[in-house]
Amino acid sequence: MIQDLKSEEIVDKVGGRFKLCVLIQRRLLELMDGARPLVERDGRSHLEVVIEEIMQDKITIDFDESAALARNVTPSAESFD
Repeated sequence: MIQDLKSEEIVDKVGGRFKLCVLIQRRLLELMDGARPLVERDGRSHLEVVIEEIMQDKITIDFDESAALARNVTPSAESFD
């Protein structure tokens, strides 16, 4: 399972290493907060479950650049007072 992280297949499936890292991180947080796995756990760790979900196309990331840019707001001078 962890071997899948060494292949380019999982990177290509998600659309890049950055997106893969973001997807894994977000899904790990969901699982740690009690979300139900989309694949059989079978005694596997959260990370192994996330990798399997990605490999089976159960989860994807929708990276909206406009939303990312909207969150990058320059603070006003008032916030430094």
